[in-house]
Amino acid sequence: MKYLLDTHILLWWQTNDKALPNAARVLIANSENEIFISTLTLWEIIIKTAKGKLTADILEIRQAIQDDGFQVLPFGEQHTLEVRNLPLIHQDPFDRGLVATARIEKTKLLTVDEILEGYGSSVQRV
Repeated sequence: MKYLLDTHILLWWQTNDKALPNAARVLIANSENEIFISTLTLWEIIIKTAKGKLTADILEIRQAIQDDGFQVLPFGEQHTLEVRNLPLIHQDPFDRGLVATARIEKTKLLTVDEILEGYGSSVQRV
């Protein structure tokens, strides 16, 4: 199965935070699953760090993504255009971009955000 990690899931995974649901931990650790990170996630981390909402070193995060064998998906034109097909269930542009990416890339967006479930089968809440 292919999974795209929501930003909080990635950060909890990397810090071994107990907030990460066990179901997510099992899916991510399963070597049969392909794990993807969107460049939107990296951008969101950079912005939240700059605003003081998060303390993180994006270069360390990027290295950990590589070390974990996760694949980075660029957010491109197709993903951008897919956003226009999403109902305004969620106002966060990063989350909407991640849902669009999951749809285009035929992955499941792994999240704890129950609002995102409204986007249907491309989202898997854990």
